Amino acid sequence: MMDWDDDAIVLSARRHGENAAVIHVLTGAHGRHPGLVPGGMGRANRGSLQPGNRVRVAWQGRLAEQLGRFRVELVRADAALHLADPDRLAALSAACAVAEAALPERQPLPAAHAALTALLDALESDAWATVMVHWELALLRALGFGLDLSACAVSGTSEDLAYVSPKSGRAVSRAAGQDWQDRLLELPAFLVAGGIGSAPDVALGLKLTGFFLERHVLAPQRRPMPAARLRLVDRFLSSGTIY
Repeated sequence: MMDWDDDAIVLSARRHGENAAVIHVLTGAHGRHPGLVPGGMGRANRGSLQPGNRVRVAWQGRLAEQLGRFRVELVRADAALHLADPDRLAALSAACAVAEAALPERQPLPAAHAALTALLDALESDAWATVMVHWELALLRALGFGLDLSACAVSGTSEDLAYVSPKSGRAVSRAAGQDWQDRLLELPAFLVAGGIGSAPDVALGLKLTGFFLERHVLAPQRRPMPAARLRLVDRFLSSGTIY
């Protein structure tokens, strides 16, 4: 018999049989991990298994590759904190859906867990939408597909960076990219200068990260971009004052 326990973030919970649930969580030391929660869909446990909640899990199984069983203890009900704010709740749902779709199963990626934890914390601040873009950049780095936004790939300058090459994932200055604008991705200013981005700039940031997530992570697995994330981008595109 094998067992371990870890801090975790619930990514999804799906009914299994009459009253059980199969959940996927993101842990610090064991990566994205599935498990069966007996009675997980019962009244006593259902609220604990909402995506985005922080929990303490204890997993047990005969073999490491088995589904196994979780015991779950709620640490912080992040989902409930944002029930009255549809924009923040949409971001929480999108982040959990992207993590479930993008992260390999049972592979420790502590940087991804730390980045998602930082986003959950940021949902209580005015910077939450900007941090959503940084979370996806951190996810790409954790998976080995980080972008280099430090200097222009053509000239080496760090001034007036305005684009990103879709081939190399490196920044390009406005001057160097002026003849190739239609082939380059826009780089929102807040990813270079810092600070909080406007809703249109956040939408640009999500377009940028989404391009590389689809190309490098989702397409090779023949997975579509999660619907929750598509809905979040639509919210930013339809409103200039989303947060």
